[in-house]
Amino acid sequence: MLDMVVATGGNVEPARFGREKGLARGDPSKARCLMILSDRNIRELSGKGMISPFEPQLVRYAQDGRAVLSFGPSSYGYDLRLSAREFLIFRHVPGTVVDPKDFNPKNLESTPLQEDASGRYFILPARSYGLGVAVEQLHLPPNVTAICVGKSTYARCGIIANVTPAEAGWKGHLTLEFSNSSAADCRIYADEGVVQMLFFRGEACETSYRTRKGKYQGQRQRVTLPKV
Repeated sequence: MLDMVVATGGNVEPARFGREKGLARGDPSKARCLMILSDRNIRELSGKGMISPFEPQLVRYAQDGRAVLSFGPSSYGYDLRLSAREFLIFRHVPGTVVDPKDFNPKNLESTPLQEDASGRYFILPARSYGLGVAVEQLHLPPNVTAICVGKSTYARCGIIANVTPAEAGWKGHLTLEFSNSSAADCRIYADEGVVQMLFFRGEACETSYRTRKGKYQGQRQRVTLPKV
Protein backbone atom coordinates (compact mmCIF):
# COMPACT_ATOMS: atom_id res chain seq x y z
CA MET A 1 0.00 0.00 0.00
CA LEU A 2 1.13 3.58 -0.66
CA ASP A 3 1.74 6.21 1.96
CA MET A 4 -0.15 9.46 1.48
CA VAL A 5 1.44 12.75 2.42
CA VAL A 6 -0.18 16.15 2.72
CA ALA A 7 1.94 19.16 1.76
CA THR A 8 1.44 22.23 3.92
CA GLY A 9 3.78 24.98 2.83
CA GLY A 10 7.35 23.70 3.18
CA ASN A 11 6.43 20.81 5.47
CA VAL A 12 5.26 17.35 4.56
CA GLU A 13 3.09 15.47 7.02
CA PRO A 14 2.74 11.73 6.29
CA ALA A 15 -0.58 9.95 6.64
CA ARG A 16 0.38 6.28 6.59
CA PHE A 17 -1.86 3.48 5.42
CA GLY A 18 -0.44 0.06 6.25
CA ARG A 19 3.27 -0.37 6.97
CA GLU A 20 5.67 2.55 6.80
CA LYS A 21 7.79 2.36 3.66
CA GLY A 22 10.72 4.50 4.67
CA LEU A 23 9.05 7.87 4.15
CA ALA A 24 11.68 10.55 4.57
CA ARG A 25 10.00 13.39 6.43
CA GLY A 26 10.24 16.58 4.42
CA ASP A 27 11.43 14.87 1.23
CA PRO A 28 8.64 12.93 -0.53
CA SER A 29 10.92 12.34 -3.54
CA LYS A 30 12.73 9.69 -1.50
CA ALA A 31 9.61 7.65 -0.80
CA ARG A 32 6.96 5.77 -2.72
CA CYS A 33 4.15 8.15 -1.84
CA LEU A 34 1.06 9.90 -3.12
CA MET A 35 0.56 13.55 -2.22
CA ILE A 36 -2.66 15.55 -2.36
CA LEU A 37 -1.94 19.02 -3.70
CA SER A 38 -2.65 22.08 -1.58
CA ASP A 39 -3.88 25.44 -2.83
CA ARG A 40 -0.27 26.60 -2.97
CA ASN A 41 0.77 23.60 -5.09
CA ILE A 42 -2.23 24.09 -7.40
CA ARG A 43 -1.39 27.77 -7.93
CA GLU A 44 2.19 26.89 -8.77
CA LEU A 45 1.23 24.24 -11.34
CA SER A 46 -1.55 26.36 -12.81
CA GLY A 47 1.04 29.05 -13.44
CA LYS A 48 2.50 26.46 -15.81
CA GLY A 49 -0.87 25.76 -17.46
CA MET A 50 -2.50 22.97 -15.41
CA ILE A 51 -5.81 24.89 -15.09
CA SER A 52 -6.92 27.57 -17.56
CA PRO A 53 -8.52 30.01 -16.98
CA PHE A 54 -7.35 30.03 -13.37
CA GLU A 55 -8.64 32.00 -10.39
CA PRO A 56 -5.89 32.54 -7.77
CA GLN A 57 -8.44 32.95 -4.95
CA LEU A 58 -11.83 31.38 -4.21
CA VAL A 59 -14.62 33.43 -5.82
CA ARG A 60 -17.91 33.74 -3.93
CA TYR A 61 -19.39 36.89 -5.47
CA ALA A 62 -19.82 38.09 -9.02
CA GLN A 63 -18.55 41.51 -10.07
CA ASP A 64 -22.07 42.93 -9.59
CA GLY A 65 -22.10 41.71 -5.97
CA ARG A 66 -24.39 38.75 -6.64
CA ALA A 67 -23.61 35.65 -4.56
CA VAL A 68 -22.43 32.70 -6.66
CA LEU A 69 -21.66 29.05 -6.01
CA SER A 70 -17.97 29.28 -5.22
CA PHE A 71 -15.24 28.42 -7.71
CA GLY A 72 -11.47 28.53 -7.64
CA PRO A 73 -8.97 27.02 -5.20
CA SER A 74 -10.03 25.48 -1.89
CA SER A 75 -7.60 24.24 0.76
CA TYR A 76 -6.81 21.03 -1.13
CA GLY A 77 -8.71 21.24 -4.42
CA TYR A 78 -10.13 23.46 -7.13
CA ASP A 79 -13.81 24.08 -7.91
CA LEU A 80 -14.59 24.07 -11.63
CA ARG A 81 -17.43 26.01 -13.28
CA LEU A 82 -20.19 24.67 -15.50
CA SER A 83 -20.06 26.02 -19.05
CA ALA A 84 -23.12 27.86 -20.37
CA ARG A 85 -22.49 26.48 -23.87
CA GLU A 86 -24.30 23.17 -23.57
CA PHE A 87 -26.28 20.94 -21.21
CA LEU A 88 -27.84 17.69 -22.41
CA ILE A 89 -30.48 15.54 -20.68
CA PHE A 90 -31.17 11.86 -21.28
CA ARG A 91 -34.61 11.02 -22.64
CA HIS A 92 -36.34 7.76 -23.38
CA VAL A 93 -36.64 6.84 -27.04
CA PRO A 94 -39.06 3.91 -27.47
CA GLY A 95 -37.39 0.85 -28.88
CA THR A 96 -33.83 1.98 -28.07
CA VAL A 97 -31.31 0.94 -25.44
CA VAL A 98 -28.37 3.13 -24.46
CA ASP A 99 -25.23 1.37 -25.67
CA PRO A 100 -21.82 2.74 -24.54
CA LYS A 101 -20.21 1.02 -27.57
CA ASP A 102 -22.69 2.47 -30.06
CA PHE A 103 -24.18 5.55 -28.43
CA ASN A 104 -27.23 7.07 -30.08
CA PRO A 105 -27.19 10.90 -29.78
CA LYS A 106 -30.99 10.85 -30.09
CA ASN A 107 -31.09 9.67 -26.46
CA LEU A 108 -29.96 13.17 -25.45
CA GLU A 109 -31.78 16.45 -25.84
CA SER A 110 -30.52 19.98 -25.27
CA THR A 111 -32.04 22.03 -22.49
CA PRO A 112 -32.25 25.83 -22.81
CA LEU A 113 -30.13 28.21 -20.79
CA GLN A 114 -32.34 30.43 -18.63
CA GLU A 115 -31.60 33.58 -16.66
CA ASP A 116 -33.05 35.67 -13.84
CA ALA A 117 -31.73 37.82 -11.00
CA SER A 118 -29.99 34.80 -9.44
CA GLY A 119 -27.91 34.06 -12.54
CA ARG A 120 -27.89 31.85 -15.62
CA TYR A 121 -28.95 28.24 -15.18
CA PHE A 122 -30.17 24.97 -16.68
CA ILE A 123 -33.05 22.90 -15.28
CA LEU A 124 -32.32 19.24 -14.52
CA PRO A 125 -35.70 17.52 -14.18
CA ALA A 126 -36.50 15.24 -11.26
CA ARG A 127 -35.13 11.67 -11.51
CA SER A 128 -33.10 12.51 -14.60
CA TYR A 129 -29.48 12.48 -15.74
CA GLY A 130 -27.64 15.26 -17.51
CA LEU A 131 -24.28 16.02 -19.13
CA GLY A 132 -22.44 19.33 -19.09
CA VAL A 133 -18.88 20.52 -19.60
CA ALA A 134 -16.40 22.50 -17.54
CA VAL A 135 -15.38 26.07 -18.38
CA GLU A 136 -11.78 25.39 -17.38
CA GLN A 137 -9.35 23.35 -19.42
CA LEU A 138 -7.09 20.94 -17.54
CA HIS A 139 -3.59 19.99 -18.68
CA LEU A 140 -2.25 17.47 -16.18
CA PRO A 141 1.49 16.81 -15.82
CA PRO A 142 2.72 13.20 -16.18
CA ASN A 143 3.01 12.85 -12.40
CA VAL A 144 -0.38 14.35 -11.44
CA THR A 145 -3.79 12.68 -11.61
CA ALA A 146 -7.12 14.14 -10.49
CA ILE A 147 -10.55 13.07 -9.30
CA CYS A 148 -13.77 15.02 -9.83
CA VAL A 149 -16.24 15.01 -6.91
CA GLY A 150 -19.46 16.86 -6.17
CA LYS A 151 -20.09 20.03 -4.19
CA SER A 152 -21.92 19.79 -0.88
CA THR A 153 -24.40 22.56 -1.77
CA TYR A 154 -25.69 20.64 -4.79
CA ALA A 155 -25.66 17.33 -2.90
CA ARG A 156 -28.03 18.85 -0.34
CA CYS A 157 -30.42 19.56 -3.24
CA GLY A 158 -30.30 15.97 -4.46
CA ILE A 159 -27.80 16.58 -7.29
CA ILE A 160 -25.11 13.92 -7.45
CA ALA A 161 -21.99 14.54 -9.55
CA ASN A 162 -20.45 11.38 -10.93
CA VAL A 163 -16.96 10.69 -9.57
CA THR A 164 -14.73 11.06 -12.64
CA PRO A 165 -10.96 10.52 -12.94
CA ALA A 166 -8.68 12.73 -15.02
CA GLU A 167 -5.50 10.78 -15.64
CA ALA A 168 -1.91 12.00 -15.72
CA GLY A 169 -1.14 13.62 -19.07
CA TRP A 170 -4.80 14.27 -19.91
CA LYS A 171 -5.72 17.59 -21.52
CA GLY A 172 -9.16 19.01 -22.26
CA HIS A 173 -12.45 20.30 -20.89
CA LEU A 174 -13.97 17.71 -18.57
CA THR A 175 -17.41 16.35 -19.48
CA LEU A 176 -19.47 16.46 -16.28
CA GLU A 177 -22.25 14.03 -15.36
CA PHE A 178 -25.11 14.83 -12.97
CA SER A 179 -27.97 12.83 -11.53
CA ASN A 180 -31.00 14.51 -9.97
CA SER A 181 -31.99 11.95 -7.34
CA SER A 182 -34.72 14.16 -5.87
CA ALA A 183 -38.42 14.29 -6.73
CA ALA A 184 -38.16 17.96 -7.74
CA ASP A 185 -36.67 19.78 -10.71
CA CYS A 186 -33.42 21.55 -9.82
CA ARG A 187 -31.38 24.43 -11.17
CA ILE A 188 -27.74 23.93 -12.12
CA TYR A 189 -26.04 27.31 -12.46
CA ALA A 190 -23.78 28.10 -15.40
CA ASP A 191 -20.48 29.95 -14.97
CA GLU A 192 -20.48 29.06 -11.26
CA GLY A 193 -18.82 26.34 -9.21
CA VAL A 194 -20.33 22.89 -9.84
CA VAL A 195 -17.69 20.23 -9.00
CA GLN A 196 -14.41 20.03 -7.09
CA MET A 197 -11.19 18.57 -8.46
CA LEU A 198 -8.73 16.86 -6.12
CA PHE A 199 -5.18 16.59 -7.46
CA PHE A 200 -2.67 13.92 -6.47
CA ARG A 201 1.05 13.90 -7.27
CA GLY A 202 3.25 10.81 -7.22
CA GLU A 203 6.04 9.18 -9.17
CA ALA A 204 5.80 9.89 -12.90
CA CYS A 205 3.85 7.11 -14.59
CA GLU A 206 5.43 4.91 -17.25
CA THR A 207 2.62 5.58 -19.73
CA SER A 208 0.51 8.73 -19.46
CA TYR A 209 -2.91 9.35 -20.99
CA ARG A 210 -1.23 11.53 -23.60
CA THR A 211 1.46 9.03 -24.61
CA ARG A 212 -1.03 6.19 -24.99
CA LYS A 213 -3.26 8.51 -27.06
CA GLY A 214 -6.37 8.15 -24.90
CA LYS A 215 -9.69 8.46 -26.72
CA TYR A 216 -10.90 11.46 -24.71
CA GLN A 217 -7.72 13.49 -25.10
CA GLY A 218 -8.19 17.09 -26.25
CA GLN A 219 -11.89 17.45 -25.43
CA ARG A 220 -13.31 20.84 -26.40
CA GLN A 221 -15.76 22.92 -24.36
CA ARG A 222 -18.60 20.71 -25.59
CA VAL A 223 -20.14 17.53 -24.18
CA THR A 224 -18.13 14.54 -25.42
CA LEU A 225 -20.27 11.43 -25.94
CA PRO A 226 -19.20 7.85 -25.06
CA LYS A 227 -16.92 6.14 -27.57
CA VAL A 228 -14.68 3.09 -27.87
